[in-house]
Amino acid sequence: MAPLSKAHAALAALRADLAGDVFAPDDQGYDEARTVFNAMIDRRPAVIAQCAGEADVARSVRFARELDLKIAVRGGGHSVSGMALNDTGLVVDLRRMHTVTVHPGSETVRIEGGAVMSHLDRATQPFGLATTGGRVSTIGVGGFVLGGGNGWLGRTFGLAVDNLLGVELVTSDGTTVLATDHENPELFWALHGGGGNFGVATALTLKLHPLPEFSIAMLMYRPDTGPDAVRRYREIIENGPSEVSGAVMYTTGPPKEFVPEHMVGTLLCIALLTYVGGEEDLRKLAQPLLALPHEAEILTALPYSDVQCMLDAPPGLRNYWSAEYLTGLPDVVDVYCALGESVPVPTGTQHVVFPQGGAIASGPARFPVPYRDAPWAVHPFGIWEDPADDERCIEWVKRVRAEVRPWSTGAVYLNFIGDEGRDRVVAGLGAENLQRLAAVKAEYDPDNVFRFNHNIAPA
Repeated sequence: MAPLSKAHAALAALRADLAGDVFAPDDQGYDEARTVFNAMIDRRPAVIAQCAGEADVARSVRFARELDLKIAVRGGGHSVSGMALNDTGLVVDLRRMHTVTVHPGSETVRIEGGAVMSHLDRATQPFGLATTGGRVSTIGVGGFVLGGGNGWLGRTFGLAVDNLLGVELVTSDGTTVLATDHENPELFWALHGGGGNFGVATALTLKLHPLPEFSIAMLMYRPDTGPDAVRRYREIIENGPSEVSGAVMYTTGPPKEFVPEHMVGTLLCIALLTYVGGEEDLRKLAQPLLALPHEAEILTALPYSDVQCMLDAPPGLRNYWSAEYLTGLPDVVDVYCALGESVPVPTGTQHVVFPQGGAIASGPARFPVPYRDAPWAVHPFGIWEDPADDERCIEWVKRVRAEVRPWSTGAVYLNFIGDEGRDRVVAGLGAENLQRLAAVKAEYDPDNVFRFNHNIAPA
């Protein structure tokens, strides 16, 4: 750490230089600036730089290097383990940088590094275009894409990284580079799953696809109907087109307008089919689920950006998540459903199973996203309000992982997990990719400045 007088002078210079705002612990607004999605995370950075543009990012990185401060990068702030924050270091906060520029002629979009999914989806919708995004609207686009990225559109349009055309990056010495297939191609390869290990992504360019229609079928069942619903859902996915996707989940009925009053606060099983197409065709696909006795149904065409908001969890709750990617679903249905019956109620916890396949499985195999080939995934998503529920919710997530592990491929999507140890980082990147990723890390971040992530050590 630098001497105090030097640190004070450097902080004053940073405040003067940045177009955005700078917060230190004694500043009004500091506590709000350090609040992230997961209420279990309570860290106190020395400095939070709310950057207004690429120049602010580069200046902030140089400031941290000068004072030997640790650097964390905040995009959406949605990381379950709070990787967007640190203690006594610098946070490069990108949230002011959320401009989305759509190029309908070329079917591409440029997204600044602090944008969340709602910024992206609302901007592309008027053009009848979309690309693979997360399953809720509050996720940061940058972290989502660079971690691999899967959502409702993945089976049709591929993983988010399959649609990545370019990344504008500020590296560990404060310089700016562009990574594309033709410019810094090795870095571009590493950014397809390697996350924030290589620098601060100030903007990304993604491929868009026509999305003239989007429809959903959501059916709510009592838990004892769950096993039949999961099996019928599985058959729809495995025999249907790649345009159909969605998820099944066990959860506490939330107090939302689409949930019957008598199901609010009780355990229910929800089957959600999403469809790149019209309501009539989806109704035909959904017939096996519609034939089961259910408490409520929604089957309608909806704008994709509206669907993205349907399952948003509010900020300020406590979170602990994990995932296992499965070799298949036939033998695990009973285990999955029994675990669903044990979901902590009443909390916001969700016990999710969702499909891959389609364009995910057929996408380019060269990128470090080893979970691509798994046809199904189980995602225990613990979310609750009362700290007294910490132990039971966390232990439930761990139990789900342990009991479905016999069907696991061994790979995992790192955006779905927190700090689960080195072996899980290897599982998320692929052991066969580690040496190559470490070499890229050594070239662009030899001192491991960007280490608040699922970290890759420099070679």
